[in-house]
Amino acid sequence: MGKLGFISIIRTTFDVPLAEEMTQRARAALTAAGHTLLGQAEAVTTLEQAAAAAEDLAALQPDLLIVFQATFADSTMVMALVHTVDAPLLLWAVPEEHTGGRLRLNSLCGINLGGHALTRARYRYGTIYAAPEDPAALSKVERYTRAAVARRELRTARIGRVGENPAGFDTCLMDVVDLKARFGVDIVQIDLQNEAFVEARAADPELVQAAADRLATRVTGLGELDQTAVKGTLGAYVTLQDRARRDNLSGYAVRCWPEFFTELGCAACGAMSMLNDEQTPSSCEADVNGTITSLMLQALSGEPAFGSDVVSLDQERDALVLWHCGLAPLSMADTEGDEAPGTTIHSNRKLPLLMQFPLKPGIVTIARLSEATGEYRLVVGRGEVVRAPRAFSGTTGLVRVDGGSQHALDTILTEGLEHHISITYGDYTAELVILANMLGLPVLQL
Repeated sequence: MGKLGFISIIRTTFDVPLAEEMTQRARAALTAAGHTLLGQAEAVTTLEQAAAAAEDLAALQPDLLIVFQATFADSTMVMALVHTVDAPLLLWAVPEEHTGGRLRLNSLCGINLGGHALTRARYRYGTIYAAPEDPAALSKVERYTRAAVARRELRTARIGRVGENPAGFDTCLMDVVDLKARFGVDIVQIDLQNEAFVEARAADPELVQAAADRLATRVTGLGELDQTAVKGTLGAYVTLQDRARRDNLSGYAVRCWPEFFTELGCAACGAMSMLNDEQTPSSCEADVNGTITSLMLQALSGEPAFGSDVVSLDQERDALVLWHCGLAPLSMADTEGDEAPGTTIHSNRKLPLLMQFPLKPGIVTIARLSEATGEYRLVVGRGEVVRAPRAFSGTTGLVRVDGGSQHALDTILTEGLEHHISITYGDYTAELVILANMLGLPVLQL
């Protein structure tokens, strides 16, 4: 799972043996759930101890900080920890028996006091009020850990922006300075013609052929396409794959038209499909915020993400029709339906290489980092891809959105959202909402 900074707080005027028992039970439950606990095993009982523990934890760079309020304490120790440890925070209080006698822990009041101080100081945090072994508590820790890992990955992300967004595609605009300040994301600008195309033309023919051989085992029709254009797309793939490794790039936002067709003589889509499949998320039309969205989803699910247009509404199935020319990852292909994953040419430009298949059925999480209002928001939704024939050429799927697909479409249009949304398989909506809170983003439910 994740690397958890775990610090227990005890005030010695309360029932110390019971508090220590609760602490050990919590540590054991988290370890059994697969987490790695960082920091000292002993509880802190003074502000000085808390400050020292914070210094030690900061050096270990945990994904998530759990402050286990084993007993009541004032807020000074919690504040000492968050001032020093740069990690999302969970405050955990435990219930105790209603004996009619002494209040032995008063743990809940402790996180209440700490939460007030944190709120006044503009710190974000989550809370748990449950016994150490409570499955709901452990599930919440797991969700927070996933979100915290995604936050950390964003803060070290480097996205290669290959070229500029097309004119009139304001949906693909981005602010380099703001992305760095808000999320920690670095944008690496790559010249389309003088870098990407030059390197693609010079790609090692043996690596290009090896990529073609691998791809031919997964799709049909590759040998029937214009091989010069196919090799152009695969040369771009080899080049971008190598550059990602060389420059430590997390993903790409690529100006895919018109120059790929008019100057390189091929489509970018197939290259981006292969990169997406390898979890180097790549968005077309130089959509940086789309790639960041896919990075979020990928970090949460551990699976590829796909950035798509919404192009139609299937009213009979109550489903949005997702489509893109051919850049969905092959791992999303429906291999049990009537159509094997294949390859094709671009519907408008008539050049390869594009992937062609319907999306496999299953639950998906839908998201978009949106700037439609001039401020960042995170659009969050959940849906189910239903098995259906391809609605159009390229990569496409039908998604029934929770709450109704007509409502989801109305939200997209009335809110003026960007024309690209991203999906990944599995339900990670709760983690996305947690991540949005960690990043200070308002959430718009789709």
